[in-house]
Amino acid sequence: MTPPTARPRWSLRRRLVLAVVGLLAAVAIVIGAVSVVALQSFLTGRLDQQLSQANGRSQNGFGPPGGPTDDSTTQTFSNERLRETFGRQAPDTVIAIATGSTASALRKDQSGTPQLLTAAQSKPLANVPSTGVPTTVDLGGTLGSYRAVAVEYSGGVRVVTALPLAEVTATVLQLALVIVIVTSLGLLVAALLGAWIVRVALRPLERVVATATHVAELPLDRGEVALAVRVPESDADPRTEVGQVGAAINQMLGHVASALTARQASENKVRKFVADASHELRTPLASIRGYAELTRRGNHDLPDDVVHSIGRVESEATRMTSLVEDLLLLARLDEGRDLESEPLDLSRLLIDAVSDAHAAGPDHEWSLDLPEEPVMVDGDTARLHQVVTNLLANARVHTPAGTSVVVSVSVEGDSAVLTVADDGPGIPSDLLPVLFERFARGDSSRSRAAGSTGLGLAIVSAVIEGHRGIVTVESEPGRTVFRVELPLAAPDLDEQAV
Repeated sequence: MTPPTARPRWSLRRRLVLAVVGLLAAVAIVIGAVSVVALQSFLTGRLDQQLSQANGRSQNGFGPPGGPTDDSTTQTFSNERLRETFGRQAPDTVIAIATGSTASALRKDQSGTPQLLTAAQSKPLANVPSTGVPTTVDLGGTLGSYRAVAVEYSGGVRVVTALPLAEVTATVLQLALVIVIVTSLGLLVAALLGAWIVRVALRPLERVVATATHVAELPLDRGEVALAVRVPESDADPRTEVGQVGAAINQMLGHVASALTARQASENKVRKFVADASHELRTPLASIRGYAELTRRGNHDLPDDVVHSIGRVESEATRMTSLVEDLLLLARLDEGRDLESEPLDLSRLLIDAVSDAHAAGPDHEWSLDLPEEPVMVDGDTARLHQVVTNLLANARVHTPAGTSVVVSVSVEGDSAVLTVADDGPGIPSDLLPVLFERFARGDSSRSRAAGSTGLGLAIVSAVIEGHRGIVTVESEPGRTVFRVELPLAAPDLDEQAV
């Protein structure tokens, strides 16, 4: 089952602008609707007053409704009486004589001439109740809606008087159109002004974000950290919401700075202790090795188990000395010392290192891929040789016999790129993120033919960083590649001049 995709979240700026515009739109719609309804009610009421007057004029022409008359019904509602009644009415007035469900209607045109309506147009007028209350009827076609009122005479005859709603409808529609146009323009202006106001109001928050982003980009994981970045005081006013956020971030940064200072002080103490301890241990370890070697080489008739024990003491003292030397080197590198700078050819350095590696691991296949021209860098020859040696030793120790190791160097832009690739079993994925940390060790997936202190790759990383370079690793079963990038040596101006 495919998981539902997350809906994109809107920014605070967009939500504020849309909320303001939406609220204004709702208020404008309510005001517009009330205005249209009120105007329609007012105009309809005024038309009903005119209709009442027109109905009165109709009654003056035909006589009072329901009362006795001296004439017969035919004489009362004759065409002469109808035309005489029309003479008193305004143009567009409709008068109908209804009997039962049928009606005969006339409409006075703009020239004052009565025009006979069709049976379909007259039929709705026959359904107007004689209650004296105006009713809206639709005459269809070009006539549209009318307001009509009916009065009943003797003999079941009803007289219906009607006035058109076209002017009322047109006025209401015109007002509605004006409201829509004005509201749309107003909402557009409100949206633009709202976006500008919100942008100005959120500028302090943007500066707070910029401060937090800058702090997030600082290298806080190691070394001396001068965390002096703070949100400006103008954006840390606790009387405003954004200022409260800025003040909270400043307070947090203060705590972080204190914690980093304490952490760095603790690390400095540990490094000083390691350096001092390593330095102090060199002399007793050298004595242990010397006495063990002296005893082993002396002409003494010692039991075999004693000889074996002395040999173990000597080998472990040698191993301990190597560990102490590595710790002392790392401590010095942490202090930025113990690195020299001189021009050197990486190709020649790789030739020597691979030759030594071939002698130490003849059961591996060693290959060199070198360019025709020298690749010159400025660095410490001894330390860079140690870097290559550690990388080759890592490939030799942690891969089985018969593994092919390819060492190459090339130039990419302003950097010299050195790679050590092998086709061994690869590095466990969970070890890759911490591979260059101190005392990081692999598991049995990369077999070891010798012990490891876990400091070799840490020394590689420290030396390369001291040379302003980068070391990375990519590994998968069947291929592991260590990649070292170092700045190329500055060109010799005297040679360029020649």
